[in-house]
This record gives sequence, structure tokens and C-alpha cells, in this order.
Amino acid sequence: MVGLDLLAEYLSKYSPILIFIVLALGFGLVTLALSYLVQPKYPEAEKLTTYECGSEPFSDSRMPFPIRYYVIAMLFVIFDIEVIFLYPWAITFYDLGIIGLIEMLIFIGLFVVAYVYAWQKGALEWD
Repeated sequence: MVGLDLLAEYLSKYSPILIFIVLALGFGLVTLALSYLVQPKYPEAEKLTTYECGSEPFSDSRMPFPIRYYVIAMLFVIFDIEVIFLYPWAITFYDLGIIGLIEMLIFIGLFVVAYVYAWQKGALEWD
């Protein structure tokens, strides 16, 4: 019986989280069902066509993106992560002392070298 009491105590601590999850899922499902039941249903040929900025589509919309798009996106993510690492360093700057400053200068220097390399290779050109 001790195990059941312990289980009941454990579940009572997490019951508000369970209630919140059930309410959130219930709200989502009720909203979806209500919108499906209330929506107007007028299936016309004009509404079922592909819409492309108000004009008729003239080619297949599933064309491949150039690889340059992905390279620039990855460079953005990498340099964005560098900025994210600067915030905790700036907060603890006084506690880290001169060693922390030297480490961050090395860190920024590596990213500057990578930026210059990407620039020289033409990775930032949007042709």
C-alpha cells in the first residue's frame, strides 16, 4: 500500500500539468472541428485552381532552389550563433578577467577568418 500512496502523491503533484495538456489538446481539437463544421462550402472550379500572386501559373512550382541559397542560409545561422555566444560572455565579462577577453578575441578572430574566406570564395554573392 505504501507504493500506491507514493504513486498517488506523485500524480497529485503533476496533475495541473496533465490538466493543462488535456485542456490545450481539447481546445485545439474543438476549434478544428468547429471551424470544419461552420465553414462555407462552395466548391467552384475557380476556387480549386492553383493561386500564384493573382496570375495563372505557367510552370511547375516544384523547381529546385540553387545551392547558393542554402550556403547563405547556413552562413547566416553560423554567424547568428556567434552573436548568441557573445551575450553570456558580455554578462560575465568582469568575472572572467583578461583570460576571458583573450578567449573571446580568439573566438571572434576565427569567425572573422571564416567570414573573409567565405567572402573571397564568393559565397556571399547573390547572382
